[in-house]
Amino acid sequence: MDEIEVPPFFLCPISLEIMKDPVTISTGITYDRDSIEKWLFSENNKTCPVTKQALNLSDSTGPTPNHTLRRLIQAWCTINSSHGVERIPTPKPPVSKTAIKKLLIDASHSDSPQLQIQSLGRLKSIASESETNRRCIESAGAVECLASVVTTRTNSLSLDDEIEGFDLKSGPADEALSILFTLNLQESGLKTLFSYQNGEFVLSLTRIMQKGLYESRTYAVLLLKSMSEVADSAKIANLRGELFVELVQVLKDQVSLKASKATLKTLIQLVPFGRNRIKAVEAGAVPVLVELLLDCKDRKPCEMMMVLLEILCQCADGRAELLSHGAGLAIVSKKILRVSTMANDRAVRILLSVSRFSAKPSVLQEMVQFGVVAKLCLVLQVDSGNKAKEKAREILKLHARVWRNSPCIPSNLLASYPTSE
Repeated sequence: MDEIEVPPFFLCPISLEIMKDPVTISTGITYDRDSIEKWLFSENNKTCPVTKQALNLSDSTGPTPNHTLRRLIQAWCTINSSHGVERIPTPKPPVSKTAIKKLLIDASHSDSPQLQIQSLGRLKSIASESETNRRCIESAGAVECLASVVTTRTNSLSLDDEIEGFDLKSGPADEALSILFTLNLQESGLKTLFSYQNGEFVLSLTRIMQKGLYESRTYAVLLLKSMSEVADSAKIANLRGELFVELVQVLKDQVSLKASKATLKTLIQLVPFGRNRIKAVEAGAVPVLVELLLDCKDRKPCEMMMVLLEILCQCADGRAELLSHGAGLAIVSKKILRVSTMANDRAVRILLSVSRFSAKPSVLQEMVQFGVVAKLCLVLQVDSGNKAKEKAREILKLHARVWRNSPCIPSNLLASYPTSE
């Protein structure tokens, strides 16, 4: 390939590689399908990469195949086969919306589970082929059809039932759930799922997180994360307590690294609204976070846990849960100066909430004994971030009378103790 000259119009303007499936967009520029779909859909750009003109992406048929250029490229590949150039295959014709609708009808209305699974399997295969196919499936009404399959399969189950052998993978619901995730739905589709039948789909995800297999539980929490990113605040504020119980359980079970990160992000998005913070605390989120932080060594998960814990400690119940855990104060203090500037800030915020609103004599004594006060003094001496320094200084001033003369604070650190005003 390096020894022969490639005609420049055979190269994709984005990747500068030979196009395998050339397509032309509305501005008249031709790109390789994979490159332009990644630019438009995965990276959420709305302009032509070359001309910078705005594009109308409402047309579900997507870019137009450039058959003439594709045949020229294939002919050039054949001519240069002696140089090791392989002929590009002819791409599959784009899927028709009529065929997609037929599969969706069979998947959601058939009385035969076997036909349902076959139809869903075909849809899953089509969705995996290209972004254009995924957008076509979504525009054909897949969101509500697939949501119907999931809710129909799970709505007969009570969250309080002990059902053995509940295996979503053996039925249509698991396939429908995985397709919904694979579609990488647009904002409108995610909002439709969140509101589907007055929250019935969210309830189904709750049941799946409780009783489904690991793969299904992962799909459920990943979808919930995406849905909660775009959902209306009023609807987020009215979520059921059972949802938080199952999210915390997924976090506790460590279903997968991907599921754990998605669960943390979901909870961070949900707990600032309404009574969700109390619901998460009542679901046992604080002790689970403390236990996970004890062994967590990766920066990003640690940061997310500290962010979530700080939000939960903004309420009295959250602080009480932290203080009732034998390692609560100690692990928060331990993470200071060991993770990142962001983690420093969140950890000191937690300690400030405790110092302001939960500073019983026994708590203040524990903060000295566990080395929390010494760590705060150290924060003032090293590069820990300006926000962390300000809050650490405020904490130390709040209880200077109790802590300043404590023998538990090393003399070299005590020298940096701020004077109270």
